[in-house]
Amino acid sequence: MKNYITFIIICALSLCLSEVSRYLLDLNGLLYKSLMGQLNKEQVDSIFEGVLKWQFLGYLLIPITIFLKTHAIALVLGVGSFFLDVKIAYRKLWNIVLKAEFIFLFVGVMKLVWFGFIRTDFGLEEVETFYPLSMLSMIGDIALEPWYVYPLQVINAFEIVYWIVLALLLDKALNMKKGNLGIKIVATSYGPALLIWVVAVMFFTLNMS
Repeated sequence: MKNYITFIIICALSLCLSEVSRYLLDLNGLLYKSLMGQLNKEQVDSIFEGVLKWQFLGYLLIPITIFLKTHAIALVLGVGSFFLDVKIAYRKLWNIVLKAEFIFLFVGVMKLVWFGFIRTDFGLEEVETFYPLSMLSMIGDIALEPWYVYPLQVINAFEIVYWIVLALLLDKALNMKKGNLGIKIVATSYGPALLIWVVAVMFFTLNMS
């Protein structure tokens, strides 16, 4: 039950952050302007009407995405624990991943602060691609091939903190006061899985572009 309460809290905060960002950054307005640059007004109005009609699906995708993501990472950590001959219950692994997931809420907060108060002149593409404290944000406005964007987003400070938190929570769950067993589990399971995922996204983007 504790895991599901944590899951509900994460989903609620994510939904609130998404709605606040949509309102304060006027994401619907940015979408409309973006479409106007590519289509005529009648086409844009028709598409935008459909977007607004089915906008609620975006709210449903947030908990579904978080649920699948956290379970997938917990499963990967479970496989890593198995190969390192470490016994830990799956519910504990999911609890660890859920707690670590709170870190990524700060990405949305920083994004909101950045476009709300610092860089107030922005377009939809900038909002979609911007990832605070990432390699992509450090590179700046340099033109990049689309398939480079995601891996440069993944290399970020939040991801590093996420690894550290996962490792520390694993050590705590295993009652490890000293040693580096937690980081070993993360590095040998979540690390390769993340690399495979990034390569898969790059391959898909390359074939779609």
